[in-house]
Amino acid sequence: MDFIDLAKARYSVRDYSDKPIEPEKLSLIIEAAKVAPTAANKQPQKIYVLKSKEAIEKIRGITRCAFNAPVVFMISYDTEREWKNPLEEGITSGVEDVSIVATHMMMEAWDLGIGSCWVNAFANTAAHEAFGLPETEKVILLMPMGYPSDKSEPRPQHTTFRELGDFVKEL
Repeated sequence: MDFIDLAKARYSVRDYSDKPIEPEKLSLIIEAAKVAPTAANKQPQKIYVLKSKEAIEKIRGITRCAFNAPVVFMISYDTEREWKNPLEEGITSGVEDVSIVATHMMMEAWDLGIGSCWVNAFANTAAHEAFGLPETEKVILLMPMGYPSDKSEPRPQHTTFRELGDFVKEL
């Protein structure tokens, strides 16, 4: 499948089957994260693969948006590794880098028949504390992942798109 067809077909999965993700497919998804571009190739991302019963229960206690996924990725970045703009104080790349990495992961997953959902609806500091992350790490997003259930379908509000002229401007 070419990329634009893949991108059009993908949707946020909020209901997963009980089928576990095969280790080799999980490895491919993580490989997609590894090769994602980051600012100055600093690679500040940290990816936590939550799949033990204890970790899944812990994350479900922090957000209702872990759904019933067999795996939840918790993706953060290390503030000591992120690129810092030498031309303007306070401009850094951590959030953007994590976003690129997460996008690579969700698109690779979809190409393998595995669904995901980008989740920001959680208390970031609660996740940070619950998993005892280092002070220099900032949790940015959660990504529940697994095979879509037979009931899974895109939400109607996620299948309509703005016209290009509404957000693309040539100057």
